Amino acid sequence: MSEKSVSISPDGEEFPIPTTQDHINEFDRIEKLVRFQREQGKEIVVVNGVGFVGLAMAAVVADSVDEKGNANKFVIGMQRPSTRSYWKIPIINRGLSPVRSEDPEVDVLLKRCVLERKNMIATYAYDVLKLADVVVVDVQCDYLKDKLGNVENGHADMKALEESIDIIADRIVPNCLVLIETTVAPGTTEQVAYPIMKKRFEKRGIDSEPLIAHSYERVMPGKEYVRSIRDFWRVCSGVNEESKRRVEKFLSEVIHTKEFPLTVLDKPIESETAKIIENSYRATILAFMDEWSIFAERNGVDLKKVIDAIKVRPTHSNIMFPGPGIGGYCLPKDGGLGMWSYRHIFGWEDEIFKITPMAIDINDSRALHVAQLVRDALRNMGRPIAAADILLLGASYREDVGDTRYSGSELIVRKLTEMGANVKIHDPYVDHWWELEKQDEYPHGGDYSWKRFFDRQDKLSELRIEKDMWASMNNVDAIILAVKHKPYLNLDPEEVVKSVGKPCAIIDCFAILNDDQIMKYFELGCEVKGLGRGHIQRIKKRVMKKNMSARATIYSAMEEEIF
Repeated sequence: MSEKSVSISPDGEEFPIPTTQDHINEFDRIEKLVRFQREQGKEIVVVNGVGFVGLAMAAVVADSVDEKGNANKFVIGMQRPSTRSYWKIPIINRGLSPVRSEDPEVDVLLKRCVLERKNMIATYAYDVLKLADVVVVDVQCDYLKDKLGNVENGHADMKALEESIDIIADRIVPNCLVLIETTVAPGTTEQVAYPIMKKRFEKRGIDSEPLIAHSYERVMPGKEYVRSIRDFWRVCSGVNEESKRRVEKFLSEVIHTKEFPLTVLDKPIESETAKIIENSYRATILAFMDEWSIFAERNGVDLKKVIDAIKVRPTHSNIMFPGPGIGGYCLPKDGGLGMWSYRHIFGWEDEIFKITPMAIDINDSRALHVAQLVRDALRNMGRPIAAADILLLGASYREDVGDTRYSGSELIVRKLTEMGANVKIHDPYVDHWWELEKQDEYPHGGDYSWKRFFDRQDKLSELRIEKDMWASMNNVDAIILAVKHKPYLNLDPEEVVKSVGKPCAIIDCFAILNDDQIMKYFELGCEVKGLGRGHIQRIKKRVMKKNMSARATIYSAMEEEIF
């Protein structure tokens, strides 16, 4: 069977891409299931896109119950049958998650809804949209940057979303609610999605107004993955009063709105803008801390202690240590969607955005400073960075998750590789780092891989995640503590140096090391650098002074023996 005719899962299992006849048979099968579910009084919900957000949303909707404790939704997860993603469908239908998660509730929900209750299935047949009472749209809307560190050289990629809305409008019944969960450029629901649906309805001879709403998710990877959808506050709105009423009713039935009340806004653009500002605010705080991190490094200040002192004040309790980049799918791009919307949806030509693009640009390039710290640490040890063996601990964008999207660690690896270093990677939560392994295909067909911003990147396609952290330390010249994963928080310096087999450079990106650990590394002959940890030099001087004093005592004792 040719490679193009199968979809291959991360585990290597091959699934044949459905034929035209398969599509016909699949719809017939599901139509019978839906007929039975309707007889049981269930509402039919199609979730368009079962990726990181859509899968969890589908499971939460299917797991919801009415006041009597009975499941009242039948959920159909719909995924495009491409070679890249079709494999997710049969995996979900086995009651398994195609998305690796640290949240044990994901597996519990899928098993219960798919295998036990049998009120959730996955399919590739677009015609199931004809059967839907509600369609939840979780199709990616990206912001593609043409230059690293310059968000204004980029654009919103609306193609997949626009195509999905047109496909939906061509099939749904007139009174079906379409709920866009995707983070979109402000104005998308009313100025892009609604006109597409309205024109398609007119071509079908449908006189009624489309029912379309927006409610953004606040999904967080990690152990709270499911709860961040089901047990969290939501914002929503609709293009008309009926859309607004329907989306409020739907969300109240599937998430815990009694404990976490809905905020219903007047217009979808307000809901869309809320998501953009929410994430831009957080991104801006982190970018603001970048300059103070550099200040701290150059002037003997421990930024971690400074932040801890500030956080005592309740009004400043959310201040964060900046680390080597913000990462994740949302924060690095969402401000760009707002800027693009201002010009391309609403037609304004003036430049009102100053802080938002600056924050994104700072965050996008901050990780490059880590490579400089590695270079300087090795130089202090008399070792060149070219051909140096370096171990990076942590590939994901945040602690204790396996999500590598826009990870600061990727920039660190790419920059060090460009500088001639040989990099190894360990991450207990990541099996495959697709941004590297599939850099010629991913993301967006490889056209927007960060590979294009650096030289000497071809060999990174061969890089694989190390399984044994201690074994991977053997004979490296430097170790980078890039992410605050739990296994990395209390590493014993003596055990580290023993595993390496020699003194090495230690680079701390997230204030993981305490002062005693830093001192111990210096006593073992290592060199230590850290983002925002300017006080490290004071510790180094204390160790050097202590060593000089010890040597002076030894020389004095030797002189006394001689005379």
